[in-house]
Amino acid sequence: MNQEKKKVAVVLSGCGVFDGTEIHEAVLTLLAVEEENASWHCFAPKIEQLHVIDHAKGEVVEGEKRDVFSESARISRGSEKLSELGEYDPNDFDCLLFPGGFGGAKNLSDFAIKGPEGIALDSVEQAVRSTHSLAKPIGFICITPASVGALTLGGDQVTLTIGNDRETASVIEALGSRHEDCSVEDIVVDYQNKIVSTPAYMLGPSLKQVRIGIAKLVRQVLSMT
Repeated sequence: MNQEKKKVAVVLSGCGVFDGTEIHEAVLTLLAVEEENASWHCFAPKIEQLHVIDHAKGEVVEGEKRDVFSESARISRGSEKLSELGEYDPNDFDCLLFPGGFGGAKNLSDFAIKGPEGIALDSVEQAVRSTHSLAKPIGFICITPASVGALTLGGDQVTLTIGNDRETASVIEALGSRHEDCSVEDIVVDYQNKIVSTPAYMLGPSLKQVRIGIAKLVRQVLSMT
């Protein structure tokens, strides 16, 4: 008798490290989910990106606008496995994952602009809080432990990591969470709150190292379901 696959919700923030989801992190996350014999479905908000970055030049493209949902569909390979974030229901999934990229701090929240004074998008806040209230595990990758995790759950004194960047770690702590230094190949687990985080490209430097950390995170999150 085949055991039913666990269902993983993955929140995307566009497509591209500087203005959306970090593509390597997203793909490694989805791969790790499948390697653990689980299924995934992506979610993204239908909002305009903060701005569009020319990734070849590292510069803002003035006057160009892109939609976070449409850009996220580039990663999910169309709309079949992508839904609007407001439609997310934690009762339908076993856990929730947030790959990184600057979109996590520019589109899912305004953390990139306001730091500890920022707020998460309403649909992001609802997704995180509703999942947490059901005691289902959440995984935060790269910048999202700060830009999403600390902004939405900071008052619960969750333990998170973004690696060892002291400035960003201090913001996490200012929001009421605890920061724990961590290497790129490792994870930090808050067993009480069922929160797992890993630095990924906050540290890098190689795809191989980032994959190890993300695979550990996915494995740990699924083990807590």
